[in-house]
Amino acid sequence: MTPSAIDALKREAAESAVKKLADGMVIGLGSGTTSEIAIDEIGKRVKEGLRIIGVPTSERVAGLARNLGIPLSTLAEHPRLDVAIDGADEVEIGTLHLIKGGGGNLLREKIVAASSARFVIIADERKLVTRLGSHWKVPVEVAPFGWQATAERLRQTGAEPALRLRENGEAYVTDGGHYILDCQYGPIRDPVGLTARLDGTVGVMEHGLFLGMANEAVIAGADGVKVYRGS
Repeated sequence: MTPSAIDALKREAAESAVKKLADGMVIGLGSGTTSEIAIDEIGKRVKEGLRIIGVPTSERVAGLARNLGIPLSTLAEHPRLDVAIDGADEVEIGTLHLIKGGGGNLLREKIVAASSARFVIIADERKLVTRLGSHWKVPVEVAPFGWQATAERLRQTGAEPALRLRENGEAYVTDGGHYILDCQYGPIRDPVGLTARLDGTVGVMEHGLFLGMANEAVIAGADGVKVYRGS
């Protein structure tokens, strides 16, 4: 599938989700390429008169939203959101368990998702999997201090961790000032158990397993847009 074809599918999913937004909503704005397409669609609706407030999950997203005229706020002012719209790296069919964090904003994305009455995922059909970890590593956001020791503890969970680097070879630093260790597990047989182990690992600030958080996934594919709901 060509990049332009993939982008077209992402836009179909984004358009389907954004058209359901209503006046007065406070909306979590996800990060990543698919979410940015959704933000573009939200900007179009704002120009047409839609009155909403957005809560961004990254500095980049905040800048994009401002340029599109989308009013912004924070969780301090709006601790409970009506809906959050975001992308995902993998979406497990049936459960709607997710792997997120490929874009490097997983901590803020999880906070916003947990603060939302509804969490809607938009993606193209390539992101659907029968088991998490089939194609994607699990991003783990860690404290820079002693990250090597944290990596060793992650190996004890069965991971092969690798420090995420920028193009210049320096460590990738999140908006929160943390590093990311991309952890290869392969297909994950027990995502609930792994989540518990990661949650209990010293040095881990957050991880990219989003279990039981998504209410629905709007997936665009060759047969059109389908909406999946969690079991």
